[in-house]
Amino acid sequence: MSRRLCCAVLCGFAWRLCAATEPLVAQDFPDTVRLREVVVTATRLPTPLAATTAAVTVLTGDELKAHGFATVADALRLVPGADVVESGPRGGTTSLFLRGGESGYVRVLLDGVPLNPPGEAYDFANLTTDDVERIEIVRGPASVLYGSDAVSGVVQVFTRQGLGPARWDASARGGTFGSRGLDIGVTGGGAGGIAAGSLSWSRFQTDGIYAFNNRYRNDVASGSVRLAPDARTTARLAVRYTDDVYHYPTDPSGNVVHHNQYTTGREAVASLDAGRFFTPRVEGRLLLGLRESRGRVDQEPDGPGDTLGFYGFQSYDRLSRRSADARLNLYAAGGTVLTGGAALETEAERGSNASQSQFGPSSGSLVVSRWNRAYYGQAVSDLDERLALNAGVRLEDNHAFGTFLTYRAGIAYRRGGTRLRAALGSAFKEPSFFENYATGYVIGNPTLKPERSTSWDAGLEQSLVAGRLRLSATWFAQRFRDLIQYTSTAPVSGGPNYYNVAAANASGLELEARAWLARRLDVTARYTYLATRAADSGFDGATFALGRRLLRRPTHAASFDAAYGAPGRASASLTVQYVGDRDDEDFSVFPGRRVVLPTYLRVDLGGELPLLAGRGARPRVMATARVENLFDERYEQVLHFPARRRALFVGMRVAGEM
Repeated sequence: MSRRLCCAVLCGFAWRLCAATEPLVAQDFPDTVRLREVVVTATRLPTPLAATTAAVTVLTGDELKAHGFATVADALRLVPGADVVESGPRGGTTSLFLRGGESGYVRVLLDGVPLNPPGEAYDFANLTTDDVERIEIVRGPASVLYGSDAVSGVVQVFTRQGLGPARWDASARGGTFGSRGLDIGVTGGGAGGIAAGSLSWSRFQTDGIYAFNNRYRNDVASGSVRLAPDARTTARLAVRYTDDVYHYPTDPSGNVVHHNQYTTGREAVASLDAGRFFTPRVEGRLLLGLRESRGRVDQEPDGPGDTLGFYGFQSYDRLSRRSADARLNLYAAGGTVLTGGAALETEAERGSNASQSQFGPSSGSLVVSRWNRAYYGQAVSDLDERLALNAGVRLEDNHAFGTFLTYRAGIAYRRGGTRLRAALGSAFKEPSFFENYATGYVIGNPTLKPERSTSWDAGLEQSLVAGRLRLSATWFAQRFRDLIQYTSTAPVSGGPNYYNVAAANASGLELEARAWLARRLDVTARYTYLATRAADSGFDGATFALGRRLLRRPTHAASFDAAYGAPGRASASLTVQYVGDRDDEDFSVFPGRRVVLPTYLRVDLGGELPLLAGRGARPRVMATARVENLFDERYEQVLHFPARRRALFVGMRVAGEM
């Protein structure tokens, strides 16, 4: 699609949108009622957002649709303290740095099931918003409830439950870079509210931004079933399956050289969450989780003349995580809930690799497994709806590093439209399988300790104008110790290449202002100041340069978004993201050198226009449009990996009741 045609389509859509919106603005709609927000991730109990002592952001499914976010990573860019880094085009490795922590310091959950590979960062490249009811982001340590990886925060994605009448929707879209997508979904509950569920399927594919070998495809199937046979019992089964293929021509330094390189991934996630009130004050809950993934990397020779250096590589990897978590909640007098729980998890990895080079062929394999047990307790109290307290402790018993103790405590006080809160805690991240058990050219260290942190934050929130304006400010500080680093020269001949040697600090300020204006206009502005510093460079003075900023984490970041409209009506959204300069490492030269990536400003627009109003059995038809990077900003989130230029997507959405 040519740029001139893109602009013509967008301008025409905007004119129609304004024409459809104008009479809606003139009407005297009653004030929108905002229900009391309830979150689960912060305490693993349904808790009013105002009673939580942690910093929590909730992104609802309606908000995701209003902005046209196709991936969870796109939505996370609007969270204070969150830095999303994507290495080039759609499908490239996508990392989340929360409050200055490492990308492996965020526990990512899907309906309670951990998605992180054991001891590693989660790649958000293939996590879409299909069939998503809401996303909850907890900023701050959460190892007390979730164990490893929950160092700087937790991101939990919830699948749609399908409560309410049966509905269906289908959408199709296409756009620049040869992009096209299709989504189909069904939700609804049975008679009497005993059963409810959802089912969806989607496919997205694109030709990418490079001249050759940059195709990407992602298929996602998702569903859930919720049963409530009586008022005291609930059970919910949720499943999600992802199948993706990503072709990329770049080497680790960003050079466009490979014609046959690609990766494939298949991931299956399932959870069973069941609960029963044995008495009005005693509740038992059981969560069973399963994550199975298979990945392959294939780099075939580019041609008969490709015989120098390492010119061919293949690897296969299979990961498995199985978990069970049982807990008992005692609802005591005075709004206090006491929780005691136990968790058991098994982790396993089986992988192999083979490479071709001018020095001859080589191969390797890794077959490892480990288990983890944990026991935890928590007390949550909401006294007379003014003072909220929580405290918790967890004892981890890990097959690799033994026992580890973490804690968390917080307090929140609210009066009128003012809310004050403070929290502190500790957290940890277990070593990865490779860091523990690697063999061959790299030797793992089975005696590694977990990376650990201590953190605190304090916040102030103020609600004004009858709740239509909400201001918040949070100051936080974190200390990361025992960071695991690689050294090419083992201190002892034949010894391991990984040690707990590095340390870092991160602190900052998160500001947010949100206003509900003009009946259906929701406007939010955010700013984050982040100060990071390497406190101990360990073996790697480049990545952790003593006293310097941590890589790919900007000191200043800000965003603004505005959304107008309501479901079934004309709607529009505007998103502006500013990312300040940040340090990166240039690996294209030896030894690597530190560089500074310049600031960038990205603007996105989106909207829906009703073409046919749905009545009875007649479906509702909407035209959709979205333009990303409106002003064609040229920038890199990772050095030598350019981000997508301006992209336009137009489509159609049809929805109705069954």
